[in-house]
Amino acid sequence: MTREIQLPFERLFDTAPDAMVISDHQGRIVLVNAMAERMLGYSRAELISQPLEILVPKQHRDGHARQRQKYYRHPRTRPMGEGRELYAVRKDGSMFSAEISLSPMEVDGRLLITSAIRDITERKQIQKTLEQQTQDLMRSNAELEQFAYVASHDLQEPLRMVSSYAQLLARRYRNQLDSDADEFIEFMVDGATRMQALINDLLAYSRAGTKNRTFATTNSNGVVRQVLESLQFVVKETQASLTVDPLPLLIADEAQLAQLFQNLISNALKFRGETIPRIHISAKEEENEIIFSIADNGIGIEPQYAERIFLLFQRLHSKREYPGTGIGLAICKKIVECHGGRIWVESKQGRGATFFFTLPFKPEKPLP
Repeated sequence: MTREIQLPFERLFDTAPDAMVISDHQGRIVLVNAMAERMLGYSRAELISQPLEILVPKQHRDGHARQRQKYYRHPRTRPMGEGRELYAVRKDGSMFSAEISLSPMEVDGRLLITSAIRDITERKQIQKTLEQQTQDLMRSNAELEQFAYVASHDLQEPLRMVSSYAQLLARRYRNQLDSDADEFIEFMVDGATRMQALINDLLAYSRAGTKNRTFATTNSNGVVRQVLESLQFVVKETQASLTVDPLPLLIADEAQLAQLFQNLISNALKFRGETIPRIHISAKEEENEIIFSIADNGIGIEPQYAERIFLLFQRLHSKREYPGTGIGLAICKKIVECHGGRIWVESKQGRGATFFFTLPFKPEKPLP
């Protein structure tokens, strides 16, 4: 390349983050930048006038020469080797994964091709790591499903026996032994009952988002109505006032949506203050999603705990104050995220809480 041609490109090429190699219509290198020297291990003098194939693995050089000649007949800007793994060769013979794009240009009536070479070894390693993590996650999910099976059968059966005999002891021998024995039996019954509740909730958590889901047009009004029917005893007992705005149709898994509403409404009834519970359910459409809200006048939550409450086993109160396993909101979070939404709470201590969650009109992609 003449000095007149070379000068306009030198500054551009030497500041480019990729290795830049310019070749003529015969496939001879006429100009390289500083990054090409560093990446490929050659000096400029060693590369100038060399065939491009010096940078191609030996087993691919013949094929590359043919493809190069074909490209020169119909040059256009495009990535090289679409759909194939590409490698470049350094001076020391080592190879690295490369991403190469080609751009033709005409200078003084001569066709020149610029090859931008990017070392993507790190990207490939990250991709490989992500693929391995995906495989590990799939294996972990399979193990979780296996755990759910074991918990639902092998663990619950002996626990049911312990619980049954503990309750039998409590019925037959309460007030017939000393006060310590009555207290010990009460501890046994309470422990077995809480363990059964914990296993059931862990099963529900493991199944949320991992079982096969059926996404279909779902009437959220109907879902909430069914949930309130199932909670009617607690509603009557607490004399709660529940109001529900018209709710939209959406694409969702109806069973999981019902579980989501049930957990949130049950919490609103459980964590009530001294006044009669008031719960209001509403929804609004915003862009491509629906924002649901469930507002109550209960005991509220300190803002610093607004994220913590969605984690497994996180409780803000003792079991004596408010029974439970600390898994309900974690299940809600998992259901919402499996639908492609998000969940959060806005609250102040003693001033009630409003739980918000979003659901898209349609899930982003079919879930397994």
